[in-house]
Amino acid sequence: MDFTKVLIAVVAVALLSYGVWFVTLRPKTVTPTPTVAVSVLSFEDCLRAGYPVMESQPRQCKTPDGRTYAEEIPVEATYINASAEAITIDTPFPGAVTGKSITVMGKARGMWYFEASFPIELRDKNGKVIATGIAQAQGEWMTTEFVAYKAQLTAPDSYIGPATLVLKKDNPSGLPDKDASMTVPITVEY
Repeated sequence: MDFTKVLIAVVAVALLSYGVWFVTLRPKTVTPTPTVAVSVLSFEDCLRAGYPVMESQPRQCKTPDGRTYAEEIPVEATYINASAEAITIDTPFPGAVTGKSITVMGKARGMWYFEASFPIELRDKNGKVIATGIAQAQGEWMTTEFVAYKAQLTAPDSYIGPATLVLKKDNPSGLPDKDASMTVPITVEY
């Protein structure tokens, strides 16, 4: 009988000791919480601060004060029968958000032009042409060197959304094997 009482007492003390340790002394996992001192000015800042990220496309991070930052997904110009060795664009840059009036500037080698110009199109998200323009050489175009160009396009007042600029090599021959282009994704918003 004495042995049973001792065993019960030892088990009771062990359970009580474990309970005290579990509640007060065990190591705790600390989850860092964002502080007011954190400066959030971008998606990356918001992510580093530990604020919640919405799994949308693109991902978005929301601060407690209601600001939302979208992840910037780098986009690039694409080329058909061409490369950055033939034509580049400075503005609008790939992925830019623009207004209805779009100034297109960059540089192209002389072979891209015919009579100091080449055509530009603005296409909607379905590939339909919604505006056209002519890029004009800003210097002597009869060269193999890069020559600056400039063009102005105006999107329809009713259009807002993803769009594609298409800069076409001027091809007066009409031969398909002489066609070349550069496409630049943008978004028309205001």
